[in-house]
Amino acid sequence: MFGKARGVDRRSWLLFSAVSVLWGIPYLFIKIAIADLSPLFVVFGRTAIAALVLVPVALARRQLPSLRGHLGFVITLSLVHIVGPFLLISYGELYITSSLTGLIIAIEPVIIGLMLVRSEPFTAVRVVGLVLGFGGVAALTGIELGGGGRGVLGAAMVLLATTSYALATILVQRWGSGIPTAALTAGTQLSSAVILAPFAAFALPAGHVRVASWSALAVLGLLCSAAALLAFYALIGAVGPNKAGLVTYVNPVIAVALGVVVLHEGLRPGLIIGSVLILAGCWLSTRPVRRPVPEQVAVGQAGSSTS
Repeated sequence: MFGKARGVDRRSWLLFSAVSVLWGIPYLFIKIAIADLSPLFVVFGRTAIAALVLVPVALARRQLPSLRGHLGFVITLSLVHIVGPFLLISYGELYITSSLTGLIIAIEPVIIGLMLVRSEPFTAVRVVGLVLGFGGVAALTGIELGGGGRGVLGAAMVLLATTSYALATILVQRWGSGIPTAALTAGTQLSSAVILAPFAAFALPAGHVRVASWSALAVLGLLCSAAALLAFYALIGAVGPNKAGLVTYVNPVIAVALGVVVLHEGLRPGLIIGSVLILAGCWLSTRPVRRPVPEQVAVGQAGSSTS
C-alpha cells in the first residue's frame, strides 16, 4: 500500500496508524473535557497548548519568516479550519454522542467532492457516492436521534463544522501550498488561540474541575492537534497526499469503538447503517476519474504507443 521498501513501509505504517488513532480519539476527549469545562474554554486551551508545541518546532526549522505577507490568509484559515469547526464540534457534542460526531466528520471527502464539481465533474459513480454519503448522515440523525430537536441541532453543528473543514482543505490546496507546513500549522494554532483568548477569559471554569477533564484537554492539545499535525505531514511526505488521506476511513471506526467501549454509548443499528453508507460514499465519491487515453494514429497505420 505504501511502497515496496521494507524500511519505508514500516515507518509509513507507523505514521498511518498514529494519525488514524490521534484523529479518531478527539471526540472522546472532547466529551470528557466538556463535562467540566465550557466548549469555548476547551477550544482555546487546545489551540494554546498546540501552539506552545508547534511554534518552537517552526522556529527550530526556521520556517516562521515564511509567514510574512500571508497574515490575512493565516487568520482566514484559522477561522475556517480551527476556530469555527472546533467550536461547532465542541458545542455539538453537548447534544450528541462522540460516536455520532466521529461518523458525521467522516463525510468530509464527500463534501469536498461536491465543492470541486467544476474541476472534477460528476460521474455516475461519484453521484452514487454523494448520495450514499449524505444518506448515511440522514440515517444517523434519523435513526440515532429519533427526530429529537437538540440532537438534530448538535448533528447540524457537526455537519457545518465538517463543511468548514472541507472548505479549509480547498483553501490550503489553492493558496497555502507554498507555505511550509510547520509554519502554517504553528501560525494557525497561535492565531486561533489569540482570537479566542478574550472570549475564553469570560468562560473560565467556575467550579471544581476533575483531573480527567484537565487531562482530556492536555491530550487534545498535545496529541490530537500538535502531534497529529506533525505526524500527518510526515505521512504526506512519505506516501503522498492521496494515500495519506486514507486515514479518513479509519478515524470514524476508532471514534465509534471508543464511544462504545469507554463511554458506553452503545453500538446501535443506526451507527452501523450510517457508518457503512458514509464510508462507501467516501470511497466512491473520491475515486479518481479515469480519462480515456487518446489513440495515436501513425501514417498508414492505426495503433497505440507507450512511452
